[in-house]
Amino acid sequence: MGRFFSDAVETALRDLYYQMWTGRGREAFRLLEQASDAGDGDASCLLARCLCGGQYVWDGHGFPEDGRRATGLLHKSVEQGSALGVLICLRSGELKPYLEKKMPFSSLQEAFNIVLDKAEAGEPFCQYTIGNSYFWWDFLRIQGKKREDFSSQEAFREYLRENITKCEDWFWKAFQNGVFYAGNNLRHYYEKGDEDIVLPWPEKAADINRIGAEYGYPGYQYKYGWDLKREGKAEEAGIWFRKAAEGGERSAFPDAGDAWRLGNGGPKDMARAAWYYEQGLNDPANGEYCAGWLGILYYQGEGVPQDYARAFRLLKWTDDTGKKGNWLVYYLGDCYANGKGTQQDYAAARRYLERIDWNCPDGFYLLGYLYARGLGGPKDIAKGVEFLQKAGNQSRAREELKRYKRTLFGKWVER
Repeated sequence: MGRFFSDAVETALRDLYYQMWTGRGREAFRLLEQASDAGDGDASCLLARCLCGGQYVWDGHGFPEDGRRATGLLHKSVEQGSALGVLICLRSGELKPYLEKKMPFSSLQEAFNIVLDKAEAGEPFCQYTIGNSYFWWDFLRIQGKKREDFSSQEAFREYLRENITKCEDWFWKAFQNGVFYAGNNLRHYYEKGDEDIVLPWPEKAADINRIGAEYGYPGYQYKYGWDLKREGKAEEAGIWFRKAAEGGERSAFPDAGDAWRLGNGGPKDMARAAWYYEQGLNDPANGEYCAGWLGILYYQGEGVPQDYARAFRLLKWTDDTGKKGNWLVYYLGDCYANGKGTQQDYAAARRYLERIDWNCPDGFYLLGYLYARGLGGPKDIAKGVEFLQKAGNQSRAREELKRYKRTLFGKWVER
């Protein structure tokens, strides 16, 4: 038996929350399943949270969401005698009167006191749970209080203020001791306040990302990295993006890929960059970005073996989504023009290269070449020369320009 819970539950709490970056989430999940089946109500409670998505457990663990099973486990935890389960079931809106009658406690206050004792003795998840009981006003039902119990509205408001403000200290304790979700609630508390009972204090929210990053939470390392990036501190941001990704924060994979590719926050390593871009391909928000850069690396043969076929597929997929602008059109134009990874198609090459709206000497050379030689469309030497000249000192463009001359009447022709 552990200090606060069973050995299984204490091990799971460590791997799910307090040291979540160790990669043992799956083992913790199986441990909770076994303990729940053996009658451990606290295990049933924590297992339910594992099935409730990113608001309740770090999505870096990769657990499936299953609301129906989670609800059943929460109810089971109450019936198995978990005081923690009672408070979390209450917080989730699942502690209906019929279920409350099944708990082995004389009152909600008794269940609260059991969790409070553990929180005061230093158990982080209990500290977080107690903080939530104050933060979300669950104390009203726990203490059995209503507006009618107070002599005036002001007396009721003072009672609310006295209880709500207790959440701050409990959230800080939990945040410091291993529950990163407590930081999220602290931010909300400081930025929003609580109706007109507790006023906002946004200045106190300003450092939460930095503090969470320094505590070792991968999600906060990612957020703090973005704070630094927005301030133009790319080198410092790269350090935190690397740490967040190494800790398993999936949202950080694209930025960690950039950090390794650019050498921000440490040495350049194209192989590491490619690995993180590969891991980020399934990211709903940034999968296309990762595919684009991974495609470039395959195209160039940097960090991975050169593979034009894979490069083309990745580049085309990213560009087809239309979400990330036109930054890949040169590579696609070159693939079509030279049959790299796809069938040669000069007309398609022109279409992509004409979308270039930045200084791209290689792209201007290729587009000028196609126009001047009449590949993929009507021959237009004048327009071709214009693009070749825009390519500046690009060696192939300078060589191609030698094929053309201007007549006495100002017309461009082949020599």
